[in-house]
Amino acid sequence: MAPEVVLLHGFTGPTEDLVAAVESISAAASFRHLKTPGGKPMSAAMTNCGALGWVSDARGYRYEPCDPLTGHPWPAMPALLRDLAQRAAAAAGWPGFDPDACLVNRYVPGARMGAHRDADERDFTQPIVSVTLGAAAMFFWYGARRAGTPLKVRLEPGDVLVWGGAARRGYHGVGPPLVAEAAQAGPLRINLTFRKAG
Repeated sequence: MAPEVVLLHGFTGPTEDLVAAVESISAAASFRHLKTPGGKPMSAAMTNCGALGWVSDARGYRYEPCDPLTGHPWPAMPALLRDLAQRAAAAAGWPGFDPDACLVNRYVPGARMGAHRDADERDFTQPIVSVTLGAAAMFFWYGARRAGTPLKVRLEPGDVLVWGGAARRGYHGVGPPLVAEAAQAGPLRINLTFRKAG
Protein backbone atom coordinates (compact mmCIF):
# COMPACT_ATOMS: atom_id res chain seq x y z
CA MET A 1 0.00 0.00 0.00
CA ALA A 2 2.90 2.34 0.89
CA PRO A 3 6.54 1.78 1.90
CA GLU A 4 6.45 -0.62 4.89
CA VAL A 5 2.62 -0.50 5.00
CA VAL A 6 1.10 -3.82 3.94
CA LEU A 7 -2.58 -4.58 3.27
CA LEU A 8 -3.50 -8.26 3.67
CA HIS A 9 -6.89 -8.41 2.00
CA GLY A 10 -9.25 -10.97 3.57
CA PHE A 11 -6.44 -12.37 5.70
CA THR A 12 -8.61 -13.36 8.67
CA GLY A 13 -10.90 -15.65 6.74
CA PRO A 14 -14.30 -16.16 8.44
CA THR A 15 -14.70 -13.65 11.27
CA GLU A 16 -17.41 -15.21 13.44
CA ASP A 17 -14.95 -16.60 16.02
CA LEU A 18 -13.10 -13.27 16.13
CA VAL A 19 -16.33 -11.40 16.81
CA ALA A 20 -17.19 -13.88 19.56
CA ALA A 21 -13.76 -13.26 21.12
CA VAL A 22 -14.45 -9.51 21.12
CA GLU A 23 -17.79 -10.12 22.83
CA SER A 24 -16.05 -12.09 25.58
CA ILE A 25 -13.53 -9.28 26.04
CA SER A 26 -16.22 -6.60 26.30
CA ALA A 27 -18.20 -8.72 28.78
CA ALA A 28 -15.21 -8.51 31.14
CA ALA A 29 -14.10 -4.95 30.28
CA SER A 30 -16.97 -2.93 28.85
CA PHE A 31 -16.67 -0.54 25.94
CA ARG A 32 -16.36 3.09 27.00
CA HIS A 33 -15.77 6.50 25.42
CA LEU A 34 -12.40 7.76 26.59
CA LYS A 35 -11.62 11.47 26.71
CA THR A 36 -8.61 13.21 25.25
CA PRO A 37 -6.28 15.00 27.70
CA GLY A 38 -8.15 18.16 26.71
CA GLY A 39 -11.46 16.66 27.84
CA LYS A 40 -13.03 15.90 24.45
CA PRO A 41 -14.83 12.52 24.27
CA MET A 42 -13.71 10.18 21.49
CA SER A 43 -16.41 9.09 19.07
CA ALA A 44 -15.22 5.47 18.98
CA ALA A 45 -15.89 3.34 22.06
CA MET A 46 -12.89 1.39 23.34
CA THR A 47 -11.75 -1.51 25.47
CA ASN A 48 -8.57 -3.61 25.69
CA CYS A 49 -7.19 -7.06 26.22
CA GLY A 50 -3.70 -8.26 27.00
CA ALA A 51 -1.15 -7.47 29.68
CA LEU A 52 -1.48 -3.74 28.99
CA GLY A 53 -4.37 -1.55 27.87
CA TRP A 54 -4.29 1.87 26.25
CA VAL A 55 -6.13 4.61 28.12
CA SER A 56 -6.62 8.35 27.78
CA ASP A 57 -7.76 10.95 30.31
CA ALA A 58 -6.67 14.28 31.77
CA ARG A 59 -3.32 12.67 32.71
CA GLY A 60 -2.57 11.92 29.06
CA TYR A 61 -2.22 8.93 26.75
CA ARG A 62 -0.58 5.84 28.25
CA TYR A 63 -0.77 2.10 28.91
CA GLU A 64 -2.03 0.64 32.16
CA PRO A 65 -2.06 -2.99 33.41
CA CYS A 66 -5.52 -2.61 34.95
CA ASP A 67 -8.88 -1.39 33.72
CA PRO A 68 -9.46 1.99 35.43
CA LEU A 69 -13.22 1.29 35.55
CA THR A 70 -12.88 -1.92 37.56
CA GLY A 71 -9.39 -1.90 39.01
CA HIS A 72 -8.92 -5.43 37.65
CA PRO A 73 -6.35 -6.54 35.07
CA TRP A 74 -7.50 -6.32 31.49
CA PRO A 75 -8.88 -9.59 30.06
CA ALA A 76 -6.17 -11.91 28.77
CA MET A 77 -5.58 -11.77 25.04
CA PRO A 78 -7.37 -14.75 23.48
CA ALA A 79 -4.97 -17.17 21.77
CA LEU A 80 -7.05 -16.84 18.60
CA LEU A 81 -6.33 -13.11 18.44
CA ARG A 82 -2.65 -13.40 19.35
CA ASP A 83 -2.13 -16.06 16.68
CA LEU A 84 -3.84 -13.90 14.06
CA ALA A 85 -1.64 -10.91 14.90
CA GLN A 86 1.53 -12.97 14.78
CA ARG A 87 0.65 -14.63 11.48
CA ALA A 88 -0.27 -11.30 9.89
CA ALA A 89 2.94 -9.64 11.08
CA ALA A 90 5.02 -12.51 9.72
CA ALA A 91 3.16 -12.44 6.38
CA ALA A 92 3.90 -8.70 6.11
CA GLY A 93 7.60 -9.14 6.83
CA TRP A 94 7.88 -8.80 10.61
CA PRO A 95 8.30 -12.30 12.08
CA GLY A 96 8.57 -12.75 15.83
CA PHE A 97 5.91 -10.16 16.72
CA ASP A 98 4.73 -10.73 20.31
CA PRO A 99 1.92 -8.27 21.14
CA ASP A 100 1.15 -7.51 24.77
CA ALA A 101 -1.73 -5.10 24.07
CA CYS A 102 -4.81 -5.17 21.86
CA LEU A 103 -6.92 -2.03 21.68
CA VAL A 104 -10.48 -2.78 20.56
CA ASN A 105 -12.34 0.13 18.95
CA ARG A 106 -16.08 0.02 18.20
CA TYR A 107 -17.35 2.45 15.57
CA VAL A 108 -21.07 3.17 15.33
CA PRO A 109 -22.45 5.10 12.34
CA GLY A 110 -20.78 8.51 12.27
CA ALA A 111 -17.87 7.57 14.56
CA ARG A 112 -14.39 8.09 13.18
CA MET A 113 -10.75 8.46 14.22
CA GLY A 114 -8.86 11.60 13.24
CA ALA A 115 -5.29 11.62 12.01
CA HIS A 116 -2.93 10.41 14.73
CA ARG A 117 0.05 8.14 15.23
CA ASP A 118 0.69 5.30 17.65
CA ALA A 119 3.56 6.70 19.69
CA ASP A 120 2.88 5.67 23.30
CA GLU A 121 4.73 2.35 23.08
CA ARG A 122 8.29 1.66 24.22
CA ASP A 123 9.45 -0.58 21.38
CA PHE A 124 9.10 0.98 17.93
CA THR A 125 10.93 -1.90 16.23
CA GLN A 126 7.69 -3.90 16.48
CA PRO A 127 4.92 -3.32 13.93
CA ILE A 128 1.29 -2.32 14.34
CA VAL A 129 -1.27 -4.93 13.26
CA SER A 130 -4.78 -3.59 12.59
CA VAL A 131 -7.76 -5.89 11.91
CA THR A 132 -11.16 -4.84 10.52
CA LEU A 133 -14.34 -6.67 11.54
CA GLY A 134 -17.95 -5.76 10.76
CA ALA A 135 -18.66 -2.87 8.42
CA ALA A 136 -16.15 -1.56 5.89
CA ALA A 137 -14.52 1.87 6.28
CA MET A 138 -12.06 4.16 4.53
CA PHE A 139 -8.53 4.27 5.96
CA PHE A 140 -6.33 7.33 5.49
CA TRP A 141 -2.54 7.06 5.49
CA TYR A 142 -0.62 10.35 5.84
CA GLY A 143 2.86 9.06 6.64
CA ALA A 144 5.55 11.03 8.43
CA ARG A 145 3.57 14.28 8.56
CA ARG A 146 -0.07 14.94 9.45
CA ALA A 147 -0.55 17.14 6.42
CA GLY A 148 -1.38 17.00 2.76
CA THR A 149 -3.67 14.59 0.96
CA PRO A 150 -3.63 11.12 2.51
CA LEU A 151 -3.53 7.83 0.63
CA LYS A 152 -7.02 6.34 0.88
CA VAL A 153 -7.85 2.64 0.99
CA ARG A 154 -11.11 0.85 1.66
CA LEU A 155 -10.88 -1.70 4.47
CA GLU A 156 -13.27 -4.63 4.19
CA PRO A 157 -14.17 -7.01 7.03
CA GLY A 158 -11.37 -9.54 7.33
CA ASP A 159 -8.70 -7.15 6.04
CA VAL A 160 -5.51 -6.70 8.05
CA LEU A 161 -3.15 -3.72 7.79
CA VAL A 162 0.41 -4.02 9.09
CA TRP A 163 2.95 -1.21 9.27
CA GLY A 164 6.39 -0.97 10.80
CA GLY A 165 9.98 0.06 10.20
CA ALA A 166 10.27 3.67 9.07
CA ALA A 167 6.46 3.81 8.80
CA ARG A 168 5.92 2.67 12.38
CA ARG A 169 4.96 6.12 13.68
CA GLY A 170 3.15 7.21 10.54
CA TYR A 171 0.02 9.34 10.85
CA HIS A 172 -3.24 7.65 9.93
CA GLY A 173 -6.99 7.93 10.48
CA VAL A 174 -10.23 6.15 9.66
CA GLY A 175 -13.64 7.29 8.45
CA PRO A 176 -17.01 6.17 9.79
CA PRO A 177 -18.52 2.78 8.94
CA LEU A 178 -19.88 2.62 5.41
CA VAL A 179 -23.39 1.98 6.69
CA ALA A 180 -25.21 2.20 3.37
CA GLU A 181 -23.36 -0.92 2.26
CA ALA A 182 -23.47 -2.76 5.60
CA ALA A 183 -26.65 -4.81 5.22
CA GLN A 184 -24.82 -8.09 5.74
CA ALA A 185 -22.12 -7.01 8.20
CA GLY A 186 -24.33 -4.67 10.23
CA PRO A 187 -23.73 -0.99 10.99
CA LEU A 188 -20.83 -1.48 13.43
CA ARG A 189 -17.13 -1.64 12.64
CA ILE A 190 -14.77 -3.28 15.11
CA ASN A 191 -11.05 -2.60 14.86
CA LEU A 192 -8.41 -4.63 16.68
CA THR A 193 -5.03 -2.90 17.00
CA PHE A 194 -2.22 -5.13 18.25
CA ARG A 195 0.91 -3.54 19.67
CA LYS A 196 4.04 -4.35 21.65
CA ALA A 197 3.58 -1.68 24.29
CA GLY A 198 5.82 -2.67 27.18
